[in-house]
Amino acid sequence: MTKKDELLTVAQILEELGGISRRTFYRWREIGKAPEGFKLPNGEIRIYRSEFNAWLESLREAA
Repeated sequence: MTKKDELLTVAQILEELGGISRRTFYRWREIGKAPEGFKLPNGEIRIYRSEFNAWLESLREAA
């Protein structure tokens, strides 16, 4: 995380991934295959842009 790292919502993540379903994303979280994120007090999830980019890079390396 950098000092000015952007926080992404689940909706933004889904859009960037080409429109995968919310259910698929939450399933990935359950099995530990989604980018690291954290829950806000209201229950919403946020993911730092840098964590998302690192996760995407790890997928590319594995392919």
